[in-house]
Amino acid sequence: MRFSGFLSSPVMVILFVGCFMAVPEVVTTKHGGGVTRHYKFSVRMKNITRLCRSKSIVTVNGKFPGPRVVAREGDRLVVKVVNHVPNNISIHWHGIRQLRSGWADGPAYITQCPIQTGQSYVYNFTITGQRGTLFWHAHFSWMRATVYGPLIILPRRNESYPFIKPYKEVPILFGEWFNPDPEAVINQSLQTGAGPNVSDAYTLNGLPGPLYNCSGKDTYKLKVKSGKTYLLRLINAALNDELFFSIANHSVTVVEADASYVKPFVTDTLVIAPGQTTNVLLKTKSPAPNAAFYMLARPYFTGMGTFDNTTVAGILEYENPKNPENAPLFKPSLPAINATNVVANFSNMFKSLATNKFPINVPQKVDKRFFFTIGLGTNPCPKNQTCQGPNGTKFAASMNNISFALPTTALLQSYFFSKNGVFTVDFPDFPLHPFNYTGTPPNNTHVINGTTKVEVLPFNASVEVIMQDTSILSAESHPLHLHGYNFYVVGQGFGNFDPKNDPSKFNLVDPVERNTVGVPSGGWVAIRFQADNPGVWLMHCHFDVHLSWGLRMAWIVLDGKLPNQKLPPPPSDLPKC
Repeated sequence: MRFSGFLSSPVMVILFVGCFMAVPEVVTTKHGGGVTRHYKFSVRMKNITRLCRSKSIVTVNGKFPGPRVVAREGDRLVVKVVNHVPNNISIHWHGIRQLRSGWADGPAYITQCPIQTGQSYVYNFTITGQRGTLFWHAHFSWMRATVYGPLIILPRRNESYPFIKPYKEVPILFGEWFNPDPEAVINQSLQTGAGPNVSDAYTLNGLPGPLYNCSGKDTYKLKVKSGKTYLLRLINAALNDELFFSIANHSVTVVEADASYVKPFVTDTLVIAPGQTTNVLLKTKSPAPNAAFYMLARPYFTGMGTFDNTTVAGILEYENPKNPENAPLFKPSLPAINATNVVANFSNMFKSLATNKFPINVPQKVDKRFFFTIGLGTNPCPKNQTCQGPNGTKFAASMNNISFALPTTALLQSYFFSKNGVFTVDFPDFPLHPFNYTGTPPNNTHVINGTTKVEVLPFNASVEVIMQDTSILSAESHPLHLHGYNFYVVGQGFGNFDPKNDPSKFNLVDPVERNTVGVPSGGWVAIRFQADNPGVWLMHCHFDVHLSWGLRMAWIVLDGKLPNQKLPPPPSDLPKC
């Protein structure tokens, strides 16, 4: 189905949303220069069969993946989430700036208490200055394993893309499938201290594909016409794995990353980390070949321990092949599992479009500088317990060796109402004990536990953060996601960051703008952003296993002086802990 022109009237909107959500209660009303779009998310259990096993999973509106949310730049979204399952839940609108609407951001115990069984909450926010592909997902424990869906922001009416108008637009969501309950998987890991059991399959639009046992019928097929341009909206919603992706005998043109336009470049292999989105143009062959083509994704991994070393396959099929019975099925070659140089070269291809119509605003001067180490560590095994982590310890993860503990009430509420005792404002700006971060690791790998430490930023401060991977336990890539902001990736490299020489190589002209960036395995990345959005904003690794182990921190951005620089009070239905 084409999107172009599809949202031209409220009536058409209702038809559009209804056909994807099967929810009759979708209503649109006009406000100011945009439209208010009302959705209802009913969180329910649903029996699903994958890999020849049936199980009950948590879904939104009985769909897996969840329903497509579509809006235009400038629109307001009002989403009522009703929880009908035994688990607590919250929904995060991944990549939405949430300007002065932090109460709608969604991470449990950061901007809200989770929505408890039988309760509801209305997420109410306006999409300001953004257009492109994002996604929504649960932000409580490992619930996002099955609770996720696309969030597609079209340009304003009568605005066009800065690239050729596609014939058709297709969301492609990568996910991970666990035969057991993902909540049981992470709970067991936290109890024993071991790494969690890995997923049983990767999925493409919810389907594992023919390379898995008993899954030939569960294969996503993209049927295309010859000589057409398709916009593929790629979303990595996998829990714990970065993925390589390629379509046999086809190259694609990358035009957008994390809902920000980039200078177009051509590639036949993509790398996409959990939390990242990438829009690509696929120009189909003409005349139509008498063949079909695998679309494959498999992990990029350099860390220690086990991982899901399998491959998800979809199939690209052309309409009306001449001799379909004898049509070959071509397979792409993907890089080696640990191909760090391929990942680095791909990452360096991204540059902001940086035109008059789509300008960038990278801070040229910096008010606040931070240096965060990112990596794994350990906790000692509790007395009278046997632990299965490294050398009888328990796995942990940290930033600047602080393993962040979630409070039992929401940070944003505590900050807004000046409640004491929930958090402290002494998160370290720099490592407490500097060491050779990517060299021989220190003997003591223990992290500092049980603390809810935050950083405080004045309104509109320009911020630079260097994020440095460490070799403690193992060097590996970490996709770091910042809530409430986009940031500019001004530099990256391997080894230890050199504060004397590396800043002179920073790109302050057209750096890519993202909400999630991979900290290179055995390397560093530098980001800059303007702290123009008051509230409490989580920053964390988007590998959920590392998130569960404490690889997260929070920023408090203070109010500005003007009324439109202050966070409004919370809505009356904000969930209670």
